[in-house]
Amino acid sequence: MRIWDISMPVHAEMPVWKGKEDKRPQLVTTRDFENGRGARETRLVMDAHTGTHIDAPLHFVPEGKTLDQIPIEQLIRRARVVDLSDIEEVIRPEHLSGHGIARGDFVLLKTLNSTEPILERDFVYISGAAAQALVDIGVAGVGIDALGVERDQPEHDTHRILLGAGVIIIEGLRLGHVPAGEYLMIAAPLKILGVEAAPARVILTDLIDPEAEH
Repeated sequence: MRIWDISMPVHAEMPVWKGKEDKRPQLVTTRDFENGRGARETRLVMDAHTGTHIDAPLHFVPEGKTLDQIPIEQLIRRARVVDLSDIEEVIRPEHLSGHGIARGDFVLLKTLNSTEPILERDFVYISGAAAQALVDIGVAGVGIDALGVERDQPEHDTHRILLGAGVIIIEGLRLGHVPAGEYLMIAAPLKILGVEAAPARVILTDLIDPEAEH
């Protein structure tokens, strides 16, 4: 079985939203070995939207579901990696056609964000119209290799359209090493109660055909 880790490493110098210093995670050693004895302990301080993370509806929908209200079964499932690495700036509805995206798919969009140093400011994002096109298709979730599905657009159309339709969002993926195709996705956010987002470890594995085992 092959495994693709599509999560961002978390460290103090990692890419963060718009390069804001107050968004960078802090790892503070609060206890350390003394003369080879004792133990080491680290305090981690970071934003819930750090690196690879999952957005729940509450992020932009008042009274929307919190992250812990999303069943884990919705995050361990088939996922389709769609290669849009030839797109610059913004993903529009016409870019989504011809990739076999169907109702119920969890779509992971692979773009220049995975290979170019543009994550903090000039990342490729999803237009509001493309978000609506995905909702109209009936996708269950959308992941992207950017730190946001949008670049803080006026009215936040992309977030509002997706989350308002109950579409799960995963941001901050690393997909440069993953070919287009279908996979089993395991997306495990930290089990924090009552929040609108949480960091996640996300991996892909080969789909297993039950018939092939007999």
